Amino acid sequence: MNILSEVLRIEGWGEGQDYPHGMVTIHEEFKVQILLIEDLHIMADGIDKEHEERTGFPVDEVLVLSKHASSSQVPSLTLHAIGVPGETPHGERARSGGIKGKAVPPSTRFGDLFRTMRNIAKEASLDGEYDITLEATHHGPLLDSPTLYLEIGSDEERWADPRAGRVWAQTISICLGMSEDIRQREWTGEGDVMIGLGGGHYAPRHKAIISETEVWVGHILANYSIVFEESEESSPPSGPWEHSVRTAVESTRAAFPGGNVFAHLDRKSFKAWQRQALSSLLSELDVPVRRGKEISLP
Repeated sequence: MNILSEVLRIEGWGEGQDYPHGMVTIHEEFKVQILLIEDLHIMADGIDKEHEERTGFPVDEVLVLSKHASSSQVPSLTLHAIGVPGETPHGERARSGGIKGKAVPPSTRFGDLFRTMRNIAKEASLDGEYDITLEATHHGPLLDSPTLYLEIGSDEERWADPRAGRVWAQTISICLGMSEDIRQREWTGEGDVMIGLGGGHYAPRHKAIISETEVWVGHILANYSIVFEESEESSPPSGPWEHSVRTAVESTRAAFPGGNVFAHLDRKSFKAWQRQALSSLLSELDVPVRRGKEISLP
């Protein structure tokens, strides 16, 4: 609600209108709408299609304004794609929303939103107070439209901090082209798209690459989403890891049609036999593996 309050300060919003699925606020100039729902958003499967059906407004992507919670309660500005591709048994509803084994295409703005938010937070001198970060793909809901969560963490004081809400509002304004003299960076069917595999939930090695380049960003899977089971040396390892990686690749390709999808591995987070299994699968999927030094500005 804090981020929403700051977003509504952008000029051009009309009055909120009640619909059966929530309150809708329409921008008078840009093709952007705000939907405020009563239900828990991580459980709102299909809310994008419901919005289309009830309003007639085509949904190209979804940005969810949310709070971030963590046991450490570290102040943070963070964003991430959604889905639970590594959870089993496949097809069941996940505890944190979504369907186990499924991933939602990430918004093509992932990289730009992170880099823009990072710059604005630094200009506002919040980088010393907040952890400027991103997260691996996790939780629901299950949607068809490319989606990202934009969050403030991690306690009541930070959730209500108008400075943090303002950073996200300015970021949204810039990246959606709602600011004067600023054109958003749109996916045109060409470019290198990075999938991050391995590491912890906050993906520091992948974040470093995204921070230092202009690469487009797809799903980032932490080790907890790439679960291997030990196997005989003569056979490939079993476990849900293969399904999770395949799903992340397919979902990223759906978001970036025509893109050159490649993988960046947090190599130290895998054993040698796990890296070999990943390399074999990625080769089969025609996804090259690149090290950090091989990823550069376009």
